[in-house]
Amino acid sequence: MLLEVSGLDVRYGRTHAVKSMDLVLNEGEIVTVLGANGAGKSSLLKAIQGAVRPASGEVIFDGKKLTKLNAPRHVSQGLVLVPEGRQIFTSLTVHENLLIGAYVRSDDVSAEIDEIYQRFSNLANRRDMPAAVLSGGEQQMLAIGRALLAKPKLLMLDEPSLGLSPRLVSKLFALIRQLNKDGLSILLVEQNTHMALKTAHRGYVQELGRTVMSGTASELASEEGKLEQAYLGG
Repeated sequence: MLLEVSGLDVRYGRTHAVKSMDLVLNEGEIVTVLGANGAGKSSLLKAIQGAVRPASGEVIFDGKKLTKLNAPRHVSQGLVLVPEGRQIFTSLTVHENLLIGAYVRSDDVSAEIDEIYQRFSNLANRRDMPAAVLSGGEQQMLAIGRALLAKPKLLMLDEPSLGLSPRLVSKLFALIRQLNKDGLSILLVEQNTHMALKTAHRGYVQELGRTVMSGTASELASEEGKLEQAYLGG
Protein backbone atom coordinates (compact mmCIF):
# COMPACT_ATOMS: atom_id res chain seq x y z
CA MET A 1 0.00 0.00 0.00
CA LEU A 2 1.51 3.31 -1.09
CA LEU A 3 -1.06 5.76 0.33
CA GLU A 4 -3.58 5.32 3.14
CA VAL A 5 -5.92 8.11 4.18
CA SER A 6 -7.84 7.29 7.33
CA GLY A 7 -10.71 9.26 8.91
CA LEU A 8 -9.58 12.51 7.27
CA ASP A 9 -11.48 15.67 8.20
CA VAL A 10 -10.77 19.06 6.64
CA ARG A 11 -12.44 22.21 7.91
CA TYR A 12 -12.30 25.86 6.90
CA GLY A 13 -13.89 27.60 9.86
CA ARG A 14 -17.46 26.35 9.96
CA THR A 15 -17.19 24.70 6.55
CA HIS A 16 -16.65 20.95 6.79
CA ALA A 17 -15.00 20.26 3.42
CA VAL A 18 -13.93 16.63 3.90
CA LYS A 19 -15.75 14.32 6.30
CA SER A 20 -14.13 11.14 7.64
CA MET A 21 -12.54 10.26 4.30
CA ASP A 22 -10.88 6.86 3.91
CA LEU A 23 -8.85 6.18 0.77
CA VAL A 24 -6.29 3.57 -0.24
CA LEU A 25 -3.96 3.64 -3.23
CA ASN A 26 -1.65 0.73 -3.98
CA GLU A 27 1.66 1.09 -5.76
CA GLY A 28 1.19 1.12 -9.54
CA GLU A 29 -2.47 2.12 -9.43
CA ILE A 30 -4.42 4.98 -10.92
CA VAL A 31 -7.16 5.94 -8.45
CA THR A 32 -9.67 8.64 -9.31
CA VAL A 33 -11.79 10.81 -7.01
CA LEU A 34 -14.98 12.04 -8.65
CA GLY A 35 -17.71 14.43 -7.63
CA ALA A 36 -19.38 17.76 -8.31
CA ASN A 37 -17.85 21.15 -7.52
CA GLY A 38 -17.79 21.60 -3.76
CA ALA A 39 -17.60 17.88 -3.05
CA GLY A 40 -14.28 18.26 -1.23
CA LYS A 41 -12.01 16.73 -3.88
CA SER A 42 -9.42 19.51 -4.05
CA SER A 43 -9.43 19.87 -0.26
CA LEU A 44 -8.65 16.18 -0.01
CA LEU A 45 -5.61 16.56 -2.29
CA LYS A 46 -4.38 19.66 -0.44
CA ALA A 47 -4.62 17.80 2.86
CA ILE A 48 -2.72 14.82 1.45
CA GLN A 49 -0.09 17.17 0.02
CA GLY A 50 0.29 19.07 3.30
CA ALA A 51 -0.93 22.45 2.04
CA VAL A 52 -3.91 22.19 4.44
CA ARG A 53 -3.66 20.81 7.97
CA PRO A 54 -6.45 18.25 8.59
CA ALA A 55 -8.70 18.74 11.59
CA SER A 56 -8.34 15.02 12.30
CA GLY A 57 -7.35 11.78 10.65
CA GLU A 58 -4.12 10.42 9.25
CA VAL A 59 -2.19 10.40 5.99
CA ILE A 60 0.27 7.52 5.70
CA PHE A 61 2.48 7.55 2.63
CA ASP A 62 5.01 4.86 1.83
CA GLY A 63 4.76 3.64 5.42
CA LYS A 64 5.31 7.09 7.01
CA LYS A 65 2.81 9.32 8.79
CA LEU A 66 2.79 12.69 7.03
CA THR A 67 -0.13 14.44 8.68
CA LYS A 68 2.03 16.94 10.58
CA LEU A 69 4.54 17.65 7.80
CA ASN A 70 4.30 20.67 5.50
CA ALA A 71 4.01 20.59 1.70
CA PRO A 72 7.76 20.85 0.88
CA ARG A 73 8.45 17.88 3.18
CA HIS A 74 5.72 15.91 1.42
CA VAL A 75 7.33 16.68 -1.94
CA SER A 76 10.70 15.49 -0.64
CA GLN A 77 9.01 12.21 0.31
CA GLY A 78 7.83 11.77 -3.30
CA LEU A 79 4.25 13.04 -3.04
CA VAL A 80 3.75 15.69 -5.74
CA LEU A 81 0.63 17.65 -6.74
CA VAL A 82 -0.18 19.25 -10.09
CA PRO A 83 -2.75 21.80 -8.85
CA GLU A 84 -5.97 22.88 -10.49
CA GLY A 85 -5.26 25.79 -12.82
CA ARG A 86 -1.64 24.61 -13.35
CA GLN A 87 -0.12 27.51 -11.33
CA ILE A 88 2.91 27.86 -13.54
CA PHE A 89 5.01 31.03 -13.37
CA THR A 90 3.99 32.87 -16.53
CA SER A 91 6.72 35.52 -16.28
CA LEU A 92 9.46 32.87 -16.19
CA THR A 93 10.64 30.88 -19.18
CA VAL A 94 9.54 27.32 -19.83
CA HIS A 95 13.01 26.11 -18.83
CA GLU A 96 12.98 28.12 -15.58
CA ASN A 97 9.59 26.66 -14.69
CA LEU A 98 10.99 23.16 -15.14
CA LEU A 99 13.99 23.93 -12.95
CA ILE A 100 11.62 25.00 -10.16
CA GLY A 101 10.21 21.48 -10.19
CA ALA A 102 13.62 20.16 -9.15
CA TYR A 103 14.06 22.53 -6.19
CA VAL A 104 14.01 19.66 -3.66
CA ARG A 105 16.86 17.89 -5.44
CA SER A 106 20.60 18.42 -5.27
CA ASP A 107 21.61 16.17 -8.19
CA ASP A 108 22.04 17.02 -11.88
CA VAL A 109 18.62 17.07 -13.60
CA SER A 110 19.76 18.09 -17.11
CA ALA A 111 19.24 14.60 -18.57
CA GLU A 112 15.73 14.43 -17.11
CA ILE A 113 14.88 17.87 -18.49
CA ASP A 114 16.02 16.62 -21.90
CA GLU A 115 13.62 13.68 -21.47
CA ILE A 116 10.80 16.12 -20.68
CA TYR A 117 11.58 18.02 -23.89
CA GLN A 118 11.60 14.78 -25.86
CA ARG A 119 8.21 13.85 -24.41
CA PHE A 120 6.75 17.34 -24.96
CA SER A 121 8.26 18.67 -28.19
CA ASN A 122 6.20 21.89 -28.04
CA LEU A 123 7.91 22.78 -24.77
CA ALA A 124 11.33 22.16 -26.32
CA ASN A 125 10.51 24.61 -29.11
CA ARG A 126 9.58 27.27 -26.54
CA ARG A 127 12.09 26.53 -23.81
CA ASP A 128 13.45 30.11 -23.70
CA MET A 129 10.07 31.83 -24.07
CA PRO A 130 7.91 33.08 -21.18
CA ALA A 131 5.39 30.46 -20.11
CA ALA A 132 2.68 33.06 -20.72
CA VAL A 133 2.89 32.38 -24.47
CA LEU A 134 1.91 28.73 -24.07
CA SER A 135 -1.56 27.45 -24.90
CA GLY A 136 -3.69 25.90 -22.16
CA GLY A 137 -2.67 22.41 -23.20
CA GLU A 138 1.01 23.33 -23.30
CA GLN A 139 0.76 24.91 -19.85
CA GLN A 140 -0.72 21.68 -18.53
CA MET A 141 2.14 19.71 -20.07
CA LEU A 142 4.59 22.14 -18.45
CA ALA A 143 2.92 21.69 -15.06
CA ILE A 144 3.14 17.91 -15.39
CA GLY A 145 6.75 18.09 -16.61
CA ARG A 146 7.64 20.31 -13.66
CA ALA A 147 6.06 17.79 -11.28
CA LEU A 148 7.93 14.87 -12.86
CA LEU A 149 11.24 16.59 -12.13
CA ALA A 150 10.48 16.26 -8.41
CA LYS A 151 10.75 12.46 -8.93
CA PRO A 152 7.30 11.60 -7.53
CA LYS A 153 6.40 8.20 -6.17
CA LEU A 154 2.79 9.40 -6.34
CA LEU A 155 1.62 12.04 -8.80
CA MET A 156 -1.60 13.81 -7.83
CA LEU A 157 -3.51 15.60 -10.60
CA ASP A 158 -6.27 18.09 -9.73
CA GLU A 159 -8.70 18.62 -12.65
CA PRO A 160 -6.00 18.27 -15.34
CA SER A 161 -8.48 18.37 -18.27
CA LEU A 162 -10.16 21.60 -17.15
CA GLY A 163 -10.45 24.05 -20.06
CA LEU A 164 -8.86 21.76 -22.64
CA SER A 165 -10.33 20.88 -26.03
CA PRO A 166 -11.59 17.30 -26.58
CA ARG A 167 -8.52 16.52 -28.70
CA LEU A 168 -6.15 17.70 -25.98
CA VAL A 169 -8.15 15.84 -23.32
CA SER A 170 -7.58 12.62 -25.25
CA LYS A 171 -3.86 13.33 -25.48
CA LEU A 172 -3.71 14.17 -21.77
CA PHE A 173 -5.31 10.92 -20.70
CA ALA A 174 -3.07 8.98 -23.07
CA LEU A 175 -0.14 10.62 -21.27
CA ILE A 176 -1.57 9.66 -17.87
CA ARG A 177 -1.89 6.04 -18.97
CA GLN A 178 1.66 6.05 -20.33
CA LEU A 179 3.09 7.52 -17.12
CA ASN A 180 1.32 4.79 -15.18
CA LYS A 181 2.59 2.14 -17.60
CA ASP A 182 6.09 3.51 -16.93
CA GLY A 183 5.57 2.74 -13.24
CA LEU A 184 4.13 5.94 -11.76
CA SER A 185 1.25 5.73 -9.27
CA ILE A 186 -1.41 8.39 -9.84
CA LEU A 187 -4.23 9.96 -7.80
CA LEU A 188 -6.57 11.75 -10.19
CA VAL A 189 -9.28 14.28 -9.30
CA GLU A 190 -11.34 14.85 -12.42
CA GLN A 191 -14.75 16.15 -13.52
CA ASN A 192 -14.62 14.23 -16.80
CA THR A 193 -16.14 11.08 -15.35
CA HIS A 194 -16.06 9.09 -18.57
CA MET A 195 -12.35 9.63 -19.23
CA ALA A 196 -11.41 9.22 -15.58
CA LEU A 197 -13.15 5.86 -15.24
CA LYS A 198 -11.79 4.75 -18.62
CA THR A 199 -8.27 5.47 -17.32
CA ALA A 200 -8.34 4.57 -13.60
CA HIS A 201 -8.21 1.19 -11.91
CA ARG A 202 -10.42 2.20 -8.97
CA GLY A 203 -12.37 5.22 -7.84
CA TYR A 204 -14.16 7.08 -5.06
CA VAL A 205 -17.17 9.37 -5.47
CA GLN A 206 -17.49 12.35 -3.14
CA GLU A 207 -20.67 14.22 -2.29
CA LEU A 208 -20.60 17.19 0.10
CA GLY A 209 -17.35 15.98 1.64
CA ARG A 210 -18.35 12.36 2.12
CA THR A 211 -17.56 9.23 0.16
CA VAL A 212 -20.84 7.93 -1.24
CA MET A 213 -19.48 5.30 -3.65
CA SER A 214 -16.25 3.39 -4.19
CA GLY A 215 -15.13 0.44 -6.24
CA THR A 216 -13.34 -0.56 -9.40
CA ALA A 217 -13.61 1.78 -12.35
CA SER A 218 -15.85 -0.68 -14.20
CA GLU A 219 -18.14 -1.04 -11.17
CA LEU A 220 -18.54 2.73 -10.87
CA ALA A 221 -19.07 3.14 -14.61
CA SER A 222 -21.94 0.65 -14.44
CA GLU A 223 -23.70 2.79 -11.80
CA GLU A 224 -24.47 5.68 -14.11
CA GLY A 225 -27.67 6.63 -12.28
CA LYS A 226 -25.97 6.81 -8.87
CA LEU A 227 -23.09 8.79 -10.32
CA GLU A 228 -25.52 11.29 -11.83
CA GLN A 229 -27.30 11.58 -8.49
CA ALA A 230 -24.00 12.34 -6.72
CA TYR A 231 -23.15 15.06 -9.24
CA LEU A 232 -26.59 16.62 -8.94
CA GLY A 233 -26.50 16.43 -5.16
CA GLY A 234 -29.53 14.18 -4.98
